[in-house]
Amino acid sequence: MTDVLINRRDLSFQLNEVLDTAALCNRERFSEHSPETFEAVIETADRIAREKFAPHNAEADRNEPRFVDGKVEMIPDVKVAFEALAEAGFIAGRHDYEVGGMQLPESIMTACAGFFMAANAGTAGYSFLTTAASNLVRVFGSPQQQEKYLSRMLTGQYSGTMALTEPHAGSSLSDIRTTATPTEAGHYLIRGAKIYISGGEQEITENIVHMVLAKIKGAPAGVKGISLFIVPKYRTDDEGNRLDRNGVALAGLIHKLGYRGTTSTALSFGDDAECHGYLVGEPHQGLRYMFHMMNEARLGVGFGAVAIGYRGYMHSLEYARDRLQGRKPSSKDPASPQVPIIEHTDVRRMLLAQKSYVEGGLALCLYGARLVDDAASHPDAAQRRDAQHLLDLMTPIIKAWPSEYGPKANDLAIQVYGGAGYTREYPVEQCWRDNRLNPIHEGTNGIQAMDLLGRKVWQAEGEGIQLLIKAIQRDLEAASDQRCQQWASSLSETVQQAGQVTQVLAGAMMKEGPDKALANASCYLHLLGHIIVAWMWLRQANVAAKKLADGCGAADEAFYLGKLQAAQYFFHWELPTVAQDIVLLRNQDDTCLQMRDGWF
Repeated sequence: MTDVLINRRDLSFQLNEVLDTAALCNRERFSEHSPETFEAVIETADRIAREKFAPHNAEADRNEPRFVDGKVEMIPDVKVAFEALAEAGFIAGRHDYEVGGMQLPESIMTACAGFFMAANAGTAGYSFLTTAASNLVRVFGSPQQQEKYLSRMLTGQYSGTMALTEPHAGSSLSDIRTTATPTEAGHYLIRGAKIYISGGEQEITENIVHMVLAKIKGAPAGVKGISLFIVPKYRTDDEGNRLDRNGVALAGLIHKLGYRGTTSTALSFGDDAECHGYLVGEPHQGLRYMFHMMNEARLGVGFGAVAIGYRGYMHSLEYARDRLQGRKPSSKDPASPQVPIIEHTDVRRMLLAQKSYVEGGLALCLYGARLVDDAASHPDAAQRRDAQHLLDLMTPIIKAWPSEYGPKANDLAIQVYGGAGYTREYPVEQCWRDNRLNPIHEGTNGIQAMDLLGRKVWQAEGEGIQLLIKAIQRDLEAASDQRCQQWASSLSETVQQAGQVTQVLAGAMMKEGPDKALANASCYLHLLGHIIVAWMWLRQANVAAKKLADGCGAADEAFYLGKLQAAQYFFHWELPTVAQDIVLLRNQDDTCLQMRDGWF
């Protein structure tokens, strides 16, 4: 069974040949780094993932965490892997040198994260939640809160969670009921219940820092009345020494289809004992603060879906090369040798589809990570602003497109294996089960579609969509190879049609309100998502074509030809599927809108 998590040649191509990550070293923040240090960090991540994460992936799936005497028990390998990741600096890697970080670019840290997710999504979940929660404390926490919690989160001494969802409300955060009552001692008493809290209880770390949304008595109704609180599992003194258990109780574990290694918990706050919470920032600004973590998590969910999809692709590719079965249609002699199933065209179709999904998704997520770098560190203020506008527009797509097509890739990997793929004796069924959570995680894909069409497209007077079109246009003009020019022409036509549809929907919203215009938002998400991933493939194809024209060795030639063939697959097989979306959106199809409960 292959130990390749993500093809390092592909990752190097994406980072160095397409994104020119080495240029980041010219920026002040990353000036102490070099391409060699970037490669060393990536190599370390790959090694730790293969040595500490991958070996217990199946075991953690079989022996999921258990609720015993009010505590969580899990296999010890999870703690060993978490500590190895933390000790190597991967939780703190993005942060300033002054707080123990390595000031590494988001592009590099995202690439590193892919190895851990591909190797073992369940165990990796604890560190990624901690990374996102630590960033929230860093940006919005008081100096005292940072002193007390941040440094310990960055070293892995403490972990972090995000506690939003409540049993009665689901994704409707305006309806949360968790309350926060101020005390004369300066803290708040938190009461309420949260559900589906990933990493909400475990014995891996000394403490857990829950980032909890709650409403202070007398707060405005809806989302405008939500505040954010740090609620630790254990209270600590000013020096960080652990004191009594806080009133956060594990009400139960939730048993999932996949992603079993990360505990999914139901938590109660303040039922059995006082639960102390500490206000982050200003009252009633909690949702705005939490969106900082949620958007980061959405980017992470999309990349996690790519990584798991990639892992399944690597498994099925190896299997297809090794598995002998059948003969080509032209071979009529039953005594002739069987061929590897990769020689069958339909298997190649399934492998090409996986390759187009996971390598296209990888390009999409790494491009998003580069936008994070540009928004934070580009020396030109206008470029920083533009990067943020484009990132805001693309975040729902970076979350949703990979989390739809990553599981599709895993489904195809199972099919490549045939009957073996449907058994637990082979690894690809777990990839699919683990990945199936991602279309739900951090806001369902339907919610991402509503966010994209209902808000992000029109944000800043449509600045994001205009910047997207300009960026695509640059790569359309860069196409010089004959095949790339054909694909550029196809993409250009689709972009124009999408622009026309967007104007139709804008007019509909102004005339009739949002209900009808947003009824088919998922079609718009698919349309824009496929356009952007086709753009990602054009970018890769442009580079590959140039490298081939310049001349290269046999191994590189095969790699670049594979890129061009996968790009051809996406342009011939995938991009044309948006034609249906365009028709439905242009006609403002009301099939789903007009359906009634009693008709089902």
